[in-house]
Amino acid sequence: MKITPLRMVFFYSVMGSLFLYLAIVSFDESMWQWHTILLMLIATFDFGVAIRSYFLHQKIKEMQRQEK
Repeated sequence: MKITPLRMVFFYSVMGSLFLYLAIVSFDESMWQWHTILLMLIATFDFGVAIRSYFLHQKIKEMQRQEK
């Protein structure tokens, strides 16, 4: 199975949503706990990779259109 940028967008969006959900659930009295901040950082990284993969997908599609 070939890993395409669009599949990476889906995978990292799901993972980012999962980590964001876990960060919200772990929120007790204060947001400034190390595990909550760590989960939010991982979610931010995942969403960033998803956005970059989406732009890569768009760029590949544009290059394929120009070749035709």
